[in-house]
Amino acid sequence: MEDKKAFIAARVAKELKDGDVVNLGIGLPTLVPAYLDPSVSITLQSENGFLGLKAQADSEEDAPYIVNAGGAPAGVEPTGVFFSSADSFAIIRGGHVDATVLGSLQVDEKGNIANWIIPGKMVPGMGGAMDLVVGARKVIVAMEHTNKGKHKILKECTLPLTAKGQVNMIVTEMGVIDVTPEGLVLKEYNPEFTVEQIQEATEAKLIIADDLKEMAV
Repeated sequence: MEDKKAFIAARVAKELKDGDVVNLGIGLPTLVPAYLDPSVSITLQSENGFLGLKAQADSEEDAPYIVNAGGAPAGVEPTGVFFSSADSFAIIRGGHVDATVLGSLQVDEKGNIANWIIPGKMVPGMGGAMDLVVGARKVIVAMEHTNKGKHKILKECTLPLTAKGQVNMIVTEMGVIDVTPEGLVLKEYNPEFTVEQIQEATEAKLIIADDLKEMAV
C-alpha cells in the first residue's frame, strides 16, 4: 500500500458525525480533516486552549502564535474561541468531547492503550492523552497495524499504559476493529489482505463479524 496513513485517515473520517466536537492527536490523526465529507461539519478542539482548530492557510502565515497541541502551526475558524488550558481540560474531563482520534504504540484486547512512552527514550510527557481517553465519549485509535513487522494489537500491552479499557475502535490499513466485552471484533477488512493475514499480523485473537465487509474509504 502506497500511503497507509492517508488510507487510515480517510476511513477514520467516516466515523465523525455532523456536529461532533473532536480532538485529534498529533501525527496521523491530524490528516483526518482532509478526508471529511464536505457536508459534515465538526468542531476541532485543541487541548492547549481553543475550539475551531483548522489547518493553517497561506494567508495566516503572519500568525505564528497559533499552534496546535503538538506545537505545530495551525489556524483557527472565524467562529473559533480561545480559553485557558484549565478550561480546555474542563471541557475534556466534563465529557463534552464526542470523539478523540489518537495514534498508539500498543492496544490490547481489553481496550487498554499505551501511546506515550517507550522506556529508556526521552519524551516530553503524556500530554493530554490520559485525560482524552477517559473524557471523550468515543476513543478511536488510528495507527499502522504493525511496527516493522512487530505486533501492535496485543493480548496485553507491555508498555506503560495511558489508560485501561478506554479504546472503542481501532482503525489500521488492514481493517476496522471494534473493542467489545467479548474481545476484538473485525468488522471491516481491506481486500488487499486476507482475514488470515490480518490475524497473523494481530497477536490478540480476532472475532470475525458475521456481517464482515470491505473497508469503505
